[in-house]
Amino acid sequence: MLNSSLSASRTRKGLWVGALALAFSLFTGPASAQDREMLNSSYDIARELFADYNELFAKHWQEEAGETVNIKQSHAGSSKQARAIMQGLSADVVTYNQVTDVNVLAERGKLIPEDWASRLPNNSSPYYSTMAFLVRDGNPKNIHNWDDLVREGVELIMPNPKTSGNGRYTYLAALGYAQEKYGDDQEKIDAFMSELLGHVKVFDSGGRGATTTFVERGLGDVLLTFESEVNNIPALNPSKNLQVVVPKVSFLAEFPVAWIDKNIEKNGTEKLAKEYLQYLYSEDAQRLLAGFNYRVHNETVKAENADKFPEVKLLSIKEIAGSWDNAMKTHFASGGKLDQLQRQR
Repeated sequence: MLNSSLSASRTRKGLWVGALALAFSLFTGPASAQDREMLNSSYDIARELFADYNELFAKHWQEEAGETVNIKQSHAGSSKQARAIMQGLSADVVTYNQVTDVNVLAERGKLIPEDWASRLPNNSSPYYSTMAFLVRDGNPKNIHNWDDLVREGVELIMPNPKTSGNGRYTYLAALGYAQEKYGDDQEKIDAFMSELLGHVKVFDSGGRGATTTFVERGLGDVLLTFESEVNNIPALNPSKNLQVVVPKVSFLAEFPVAWIDKNIEKNGTEKLAKEYLQYLYSEDAQRLLAGFNYRVHNETVKAENADKFPEVKLLSIKEIAGSWDNAMKTHFASGGKLDQLQRQR
């Protein structure tokens, strides 16, 4: 049942392509009346994943609680999503791709407690990924590692680190590689990062926009995005013969989730919202996540997918930048390192 659902989802290319143009979209369930309703605010490229997860969870909820549930989805860059909640979007849960976009709901919005990450296992990250490359048929530019991205004539497509958690992860993955290679030589690290940014032909606002630019518009030689995304794309575009390249050193991309305390109290969805996130850790849900090419924590599912995910040295935010707060202030704030490196070009 689960495999057929996943297969059906991946064949819905028309729906996938139609969603690409939307910076912010809501998907609702069937028009018939439901016992319960809730809203999941999620990141840009998670539409298909949560469309399938919602079906799996709705079945679980009906078996456990005897109720039907209509789960609405809201998708955009996770930073944009967090701002929408701060401005009044009454989401019950968030399923984001960057810790800082959940932190802001605690620190500035006062909508959740500051210790939200301790409420669920693995720092409230039920799955994780890393950054990878997608190249064109035959890998004509011979791309195998981060160094290959800065060769003459190589054009990159990636999300903008200013607007996208996906883009920030990509930037930090490249930075981690440069730190591994050049050690304490900050001048060489900066030179590499400046050169890399100079090879970016298009900075899209989010991950799905970057995919559209590379796949549909045919721009660039390499797409830089989540491993989960690059592994999903070739199956949706078999005629293009796109190839996946996973570098040996990359960034540990956690996918944090949280229920929004103020909203679930107001909406009367506390039990439903908490179970929606807790069920992501179940074996069935972990198997679904792995089917969408995310790395998971469940040992049984990990063993089943051992050949699917290559060994990668995954560097944490602490190893690369000390903390997310420091990364945001040092690299991504106005006038920070990212701006400085781009001005050097």
